[in-house]
Amino acid sequence: MTARHLQNGENMSTHIKKMTEGRPTSLILSFALSLMAGNIFQQLYTVVDTMVVGKGLGVQALAALGAADWLNWMMLGIIQGLTQGFGIMMAQEFGAKREDMLRRTIGNAACLSLLFMVALTLIGQLLIMPVLHALQTPADIMGNASLYLRIMFAGIPVVMLYNLLACILRALGDGKTPLNAMIVASFTNIALDILFVLVLDFGIAGAAAATLIAQFVSAVFCICHIRKIEILSFRRDDFRFHQGMTGKLLILGSPMAFQNGIIAVGGMIVQSVVNGFGVIFIAGFTATNKLYGLLEIAATSYGYAMVTYVGQNLGAGQIRRIKQGVRSAVIIGTLTAVGIAVVMLFGGKYILSLFISGTPEEYEMTMSIAYYYLAIMSICLPILYLLHVLRSSIQGMGNTVLPMLSGVAEFVMRTLSALLLPLLVGQTGIFFAEILAWIGADVILVTSYFVKIRGYRGLEAQ
Repeated sequence: MTARHLQNGENMSTHIKKMTEGRPTSLILSFALSLMAGNIFQQLYTVVDTMVVGKGLGVQALAALGAADWLNWMMLGIIQGLTQGFGIMMAQEFGAKREDMLRRTIGNAACLSLLFMVALTLIGQLLIMPVLHALQTPADIMGNASLYLRIMFAGIPVVMLYNLLACILRALGDGKTPLNAMIVASFTNIALDILFVLVLDFGIAGAAAATLIAQFVSAVFCICHIRKIEILSFRRDDFRFHQGMTGKLLILGSPMAFQNGIIAVGGMIVQSVVNGFGVIFIAGFTATNKLYGLLEIAATSYGYAMVTYVGQNLGAGQIRRIKQGVRSAVIIGTLTAVGIAVVMLFGGKYILSLFISGTPEEYEMTMSIAYYYLAIMSICLPILYLLHVLRSSIQGMGNTVLPMLSGVAEFVMRTLSALLLPLLVGQTGIFFAEILAWIGADVILVTSYFVKIRGYRGLEAQ
């Protein structure tokens, strides 16, 4: 297949976007906005689940969701890390206009995803009870927390399928199809949450089932679109392990999976400390943690955009454009973080009130804990946005080891802060563990980015 055929393929799918031509700021922003809108709808999964569970089932059910959060996020993070790593190689092959290698890369990634899907499903089910006990989960929320995780981990094949498909599309510069998939899935999730939890009284199991069914809908939507992309006309030979390529995919994906996994382990250590402060504190902490996704929606979107932007431009040998794009993304990210912080500081209590119920005394205590934590995170958001931009840019360069080391730094800072700060300043010290984790990662990432970009100095003229 020729470069001319690639152009024809692009005409068949107008959502595919070259990031190697045009103004970096406009490209990054337009691509990220599509992803951002998609992430907003994806966050509706979490927000609606939390609202329905918190308001419909009460404080204990909300605390159960919090107890399950980090183990659930660990599995999701591993899946996202693997598929994002695979997407780096896809973006580079697309940027270099090597269509045959692009299809073969996707086929290899699909085979690897199938193996990891089976392994993670089995491991997840085995880990649930030992981890919940190790986290000192209170007995009165243990049943709901374990039930929620059983159902979510049974759906790992669905989660793996959607994330692989979304990464394929993003690698080709298509942020609109995942957006449309999320819109359809979000409305499906909202309808099923109301039906399963509030109407049919399925409890916390209904919230988990609604999320998985909605994600399956989004996967089917992506499949239907991918089948229309001409340059992705696969052959049977594409879907097998090819010597050398499989190893490269694992080298890219494994560090990212490990990075997300170790960050989640740090989060579980934090959760074990939080669990020792009682159900009210857990509920308040959980209410704000459920907003975490909203706080970093734009950061995650800029990160996905930078992986694609840097990957395609590296494949095309355009190093100067990489530097321009990173500078633009840092400025855009900082301004976005400040804007979100202002909204949360002034409107955060109203948003949190959507998740919290109970007696007037329970409500006030939970709200006080939740808003204090939300205010701290909001003020420090620029630190988080810098983290996402630089980590994703380095990943787009094909280096996933340095970002992994930043994940290790996050783990160390988060763990030490969670264990030591409550002893020094009381239980509210736990709120600063997240901020210090971001700072630890940024120290590694800022240094790593400048080292990496200097290494390409000889290619700048190309």
